[in-house]
Order: sequence, then C-alpha cells, then structure tokens
Amino acid sequence: MLLSRERVFDPILRGIHAWNGLAVLLLILSSQIATWVEFTPEASALWRFHVWTGYALVLGLVARLSWGLHGTEHARVGALWHWRAWWRALRTRRWFVEPVGYGHHPLASAAYLAFYLIVLIMAVTGLALAAIEQGGGPLVAWLGHDLRLKALFKPPHDVLEEFVLGFVVLHIAALILHEVRHGVPMAQAMVSGFQYRKEKE
Repeated sequence: MLLSRERVFDPILRGIHAWNGLAVLLLILSSQIATWVEFTPEASALWRFHVWTGYALVLGLVARLSWGLHGTEHARVGALWHWRAWWRALRTRRWFVEPVGYGHHPLASAAYLAFYLIVLIMAVTGLALAAIEQGGGPLVAWLGHDLRLKALFKPPHDVLEEFVLGFVVLHIAALILHEVRHGVPMAQAMVSGFQYRKEKE
C-alpha cells in the first residue's frame, strides 16, 4: 500500500490544539479529583486551579476562533463545514468512513463544531460559577457571591462536562480505529502537521 502525504496543519493551529487539549484534560482531572476530596483544603486549591485553567481554555477558544477566521486554509472555520457529507451520512447511515482528501474528516468536523459549541457554553457557565462561588472573574460585578443563581449555572455545566469527557474518549478511539481499520497514520497529524492518504492504484 502506497501512501502520499501533505503538510496540512500549520504550527499555530497545532499549538492552539495542544493548548486547548491540555486545558480540557486538566479541567476534567481537577474537577473529578476535587469532587472526590470534597470539603478539604485540597479541594479548595483544586477548584481555584480549575478556574484558572478555565481562563486558559477561554483564551485558547478565542485564539482558535481568531485563527479560524484569519488562518490558513485548513484552519478556517469554513473547512469544518461539510453539510453534504453530513446529509449523505444521514441517508446512508455510514458514519465511519475512510478519510478521502486532505483536511479535517468531514464527519468528524460535525463533532468538532458540536464540541466547540458545548465548550463555549461551559466557558460561560464556568465564568458565572467562578463569580458566584469564588467571587472572581469578569462576571463578578453582576453575579459575585449570589448563591441563588448557582442552581441556574451548575447543572448545565456538570452535564456538559460529561459530554466533553465522552468526546475526548471518542476522539482518541476514532483516531486509533482509523489507523487500524484504514491503515493510515492519523494521530501524528497534529504533531507533525502532515496527513497521509492512500494513493489510488
């Protein structure tokens, strides 16, 4: 089997991807561990770390949106929009297809867009909770220490965290399955910038 390769993902996009990926993992870990050691000094420190990591993720989301509007071809937000492929998948019910062409996988792009929307909502609810519970952040002037509003923001924040955790697991699993089933290196693309595709025989 012959493979061709092309440099697709630029260094700025890869850096933003690494930043946001690390922030998401640290947010998940800090919230899970803080919940396990609840009502201890360690839990308080972990929640403060969680909030500051949330600020880092907001910064990463702003960077991704900016680069999605002004960056290279495959970094653009428009490169994630493949409604014809989504409609075809709905009609044929074929969800796990071999990647063709360079750039983001058309069906995975739908999951990426959903992920960004979920993380955006989590960022807003997280900033609200930082103001309510810790008296910090940009929303403190409006929501600072108003515990009556906690019930409005915490449930959606907690529920969406489960979706983010599910996305991370599925994202990693899909990369591995693509490599095993289709014989094309996938996971290294956001490290090297190169994508590999099978050459037509």
